[in-house]
Amino acid sequence: MNSQQEYVLSAVEERDVRFIRLWFTDIAGQLKSVMMSPSEIEGAFEEGAGFDGSSIEGFSRISESDTLLLPDPSTFQVMPFDDDEPELRTARMFCDIVMPDGSPSMVDPRQILRRQVELAADQGLTCQVSPEIEFYIVNEEGFPYDLSPTDMGGYFDQAAHLRVPKFRRQAMRALESVGIATEFSHHETAPGQQEIDLRHADVLTIADHVMSFRYLIKSVAMQSGVRATFMPKPFREHAGSAMHTHLSLFEGETNAFHDPDDEFSLSGTAKRFIAGIMHHAHEITAVTNQWVNSYKRLQFGNEAPTAVTWGVSNRSALVRVPTYRLNKEASRRVEVRSPDSGINPYLGFAALLAAGLKGIEEGYELGEPAEDDVAALSHRERRAMGYRDLPGSLDEALRHLEQSEFMAEVLGEHVFEFFLRTKWEEWHRYTDQITPHEIRSTLEL
Repeated sequence: MNSQQEYVLSAVEERDVRFIRLWFTDIAGQLKSVMMSPSEIEGAFEEGAGFDGSSIEGFSRISESDTLLLPDPSTFQVMPFDDDEPELRTARMFCDIVMPDGSPSMVDPRQILRRQVELAADQGLTCQVSPEIEFYIVNEEGFPYDLSPTDMGGYFDQAAHLRVPKFRRQAMRALESVGIATEFSHHETAPGQQEIDLRHADVLTIADHVMSFRYLIKSVAMQSGVRATFMPKPFREHAGSAMHTHLSLFEGETNAFHDPDDEFSLSGTAKRFIAGIMHHAHEITAVTNQWVNSYKRLQFGNEAPTAVTWGVSNRSALVRVPTYRLNKEASRRVEVRSPDSGINPYLGFAALLAAGLKGIEEGYELGEPAEDDVAALSHRERRAMGYRDLPGSLDEALRHLEQSEFMAEVLGEHVFEFFLRTKWEEWHRYTDQITPHEIRSTLEL
């Protein structure tokens, strides 16, 4: 037993933890949980905890249903909501999914991301990520079919004007209590819309943090008598919820994206990384924007990218290079603005990292930065300027994905095929509806 496992066992005893939640994620990015008694945790460290993988859609067939959850002791945290009921005190650990022979499950999103982390490590690189996570707080009354925001605030409005003025402070305290470091929080542009930014960490840790974040934010909201939603665009008239993702690569302690002699302090590695994301943007969009609703944000959302461009301080570009503290090596990073808050962070980060690494490996060339407000240009103007539009629908994104040998390799054959099949089904369910708009506009023709 290693030191991290020993720490978990002692912490469980010292803090009188009564239940352990073993957390894992399905292919769609939904959090799953198995509850375990503390007396079983030592055995789970040694042998894993068995569960029926065929019960989780896309994980395994009935004939291959025996699957194991292997707890990751480095992710152990006591949950923040049981202080007033110590007899219910609960902790959680994220798990890797493994087969009975101990080999990694190829359908585990966490393992898919870990493969890209290992490929980066083979090149002497580690990936640091910092996401800006947007979401809406909506009233309990009318939820979920008649949504209304909890306030009419705007960008950076003071919390005193909100229905739940302590929400962000309570949320940040809950996040910090489970080891999730935050940097900033503020009211976003739209009524009821919030943003909380996470401090950078390695990409696998941040993916775990995003899953915890969504769970905790929803829990804090419900305790406050409201609801939180990470739906990419819940309101037609308001901005969508993005998860702008800042990425950088490090070689040991050195930021591989930094070059003090470059105009924008961008190294050749950073430029090829950006070029890789742009080159593969159409292929990865179905993963970074996986829902039908995601494309309502990309098409009609405020400051959402519409075309494959990069820019310096240009918030209309797909990839933005921030200019804060240009001469500070640790701050050199790139911001990918297409992902939304409904992403499966493991698959989405795997796709972004893989595309960037491919750009470095193949030596992709980066063109000139966009200086226009790309979203304000018409389709014809963008095409005349040589910009390629991002997919405008899940249907279009899936057509790019299914032709992509690159993404088939990143996701693995099983997840690639399952993802396509389930997302095509989602698209068909969406398109076979008869909408109120159709009724209003054509019923009496």
